[in-house]
Amino acid sequence: MGRKLFCEISPLTYKISERKCIMVRSLKNLAMRRKFAKTRSEEPLPFVIYKHNSLIRRKLGNVDMQLQENKAVNLSLAAPKISHILIRPGETFSFWHLVGRLSAGKGFKEGLTIVSDHPSSGIGGGMCQMTNLIHWMILHSDLVITEHHHHERIDLFPDYKRVIPFGTGTSILYNYLDYRFMNPTDLTYQLVIYTTDEYLCGELRADRRQRYKYHIAAENVYFSRENGIVYRNGEVYRSKIDCVTGNHVEKKLIRTNHARVCYDTSGLEIRETDTNE
Repeated sequence: MGRKLFCEISPLTYKISERKCIMVRSLKNLAMRRKFAKTRSEEPLPFVIYKHNSLIRRKLGNVDMQLQENKAVNLSLAAPKISHILIRPGETFSFWHLVGRLSAGKGFKEGLTIVSDHPSSGIGGGMCQMTNLIHWMILHSDLVITEHHHHERIDLFPDYKRVIPFGTGTSILYNYLDYRFMNPTDLTYQLVIYTTDEYLCGELRADRRQRYKYHIAAENVYFSRENGIVYRNGEVYRSKIDCVTGNHVEKKLIRTNHARVCYDTSGLEIRETDTNE
């Protein structure tokens, strides 16, 4: 076993490391402040590039459903902080720059969070669902993702009404694990985000149509057992299609999954790949 990192020694050292990371990122943000997207327009831009709805209350293993109810509150508070933001040419979208620190004083509640490789709870929990939604829409655009973190190498929950490929999620933590993308095009884009009783809803809009459209799909998906441990495997590809000709311009591998499954695997079809005799 290797030596523990400073942040792993105790809760106190974790807090010290966290404060250091927040301070460092805050200083870096000062240099970026003129490039961050911050202008809003309540008038939606005319062209819908992509739209998606995400079910708010989902069955996630044995997670307390009260955390799901609290997540619904948290998402409803965060959505207006992002909705109708314009991302103009050369600008960068930063989730935390717009949403800010989450606190009980602002009305945020204890919601589901992921700590290391297990579910936990924390004030404002559920924001990953917001960035998951945004990330999925951005993958269907000409915008360029500049910061994206993922719950690496773990599959925490069984599929429940999954509509997007595993491995296209996000992981965020105020403020040093951010979700960011920038606009290298000559189009102006706009995010419209809102909640209903059941769904987190999102639209990516623009002032003009894109030349290309995108399709994201998983391939070669299967579960394997390796030395007694079950893994989810697969690849996620992003195809680029010319809207004028219909020609496929590019097919790019954007994610390779080999994630340890952390739930009951008794109902899964598993390939046995053990090599131990």
